[in-house]
Amino acid sequence: MTDCIEVRVTVDSRELADQMCSAVVGRRLAAAAQVVAPIVSTYWWGGEVQRADEWLLLMKTTVERFEDLAACVRELHSYEVPEVVAVPLVAGTADYLEWIRRETSPESSV
Repeated sequence: MTDCIEVRVTVDSRELADQMCSAVVGRRLAAAAQVVAPIVSTYWWGGEVQRADEWLLLMKTTVERFEDLAACVRELHSYEVPEVVAVPLVAGTADYLEWIRRETSPESSV
């Protein structure tokens, strides 16, 4: 297991997806962010089953940076309760994982 994670977020527009990816990478909260688009989500909201087109964001970061990344997502997000979940990167090439750590280091944003 590594200290690197992939954070998954869904948003309701391509424009917001691009804005959010630019923000988290620009603030060095994620080393990289990809947009998977569009997806169809089915979920409970307001006591009913809902279905909507969404865009899935995949952001590579570290456990240490998760809370700051989540705060940035909440700041920009249009949803009352946005999906912000992290999954561990259990393995990866050493150079790629080091790149994630280096690019998201709080010192690199100074």
